[in-house]
Amino acid sequence: MMTSTGVAAIPTEPKSDSIAPSNANSATTTQVQYRKVPVPPHRFTPVKSSWPELYQPLVKQLKLQVRMNPKSRCIELKTSSYTTDPSSLQKGTEFIKAFLLGFSISDSLSILRLDELFIESFEISDVKELKGDHLSRAIGRIAGKDGKTKFTIENATKTRIVLADSKVHILGSFQNIRLARDAVVSLILGTPPGKVYNKLRTVAARLNERF
Repeated sequence: MMTSTGVAAIPTEPKSDSIAPSNANSATTTQVQYRKVPVPPHRFTPVKSSWPELYQPLVKQLKLQVRMNPKSRCIELKTSSYTTDPSSLQKGTEFIKAFLLGFSISDSLSILRLDELFIESFEISDVKELKGDHLSRAIGRIAGKDGKTKFTIENATKTRIVLADSKVHILGSFQNIRLARDAVVSLILGTPPGKVYNKLRTVAARLNERF
């Protein structure tokens, strides 16, 4: 469906799930809370195509009201009389932010299931100032051929990694993020992938013993 301005409208959830004006006569005694999450231009299309998968867990699991505002290009979240968990709004916000950073829906959903998961983001330039071909090679070392190096780090440290230009986003527990970041930093600084793999095997063995 096209709007009068020619912009494709984002499909919205049923009326009962949309954010409605506050009712002063509402029976709920809890204070309504509201969050607005800006959608970066390059993630607007993925949000449109994945909208049903995005809003359903927010509405059904967290009991939040949610809508996409095409004019402000923000996803708006709001608690309601059905919201029972005080942390629902924060969890919902983190879930949306994870998807906007580039994590898949399934990986982002893990934030709703597990309380100990976090996201850490950093620039490659925070580790070493690289430009041009040197920066491209550093990104290539992190990804590896066909993504092999990135997958190896993820599997060994039980994390998920997103490479977005010169930014690195890591999803996982606090300790596992630190292990994954150490591996990524080593690759940025020029450590051969073989040495990083050997260290990761040791890390993976320790994690498997612990769990």
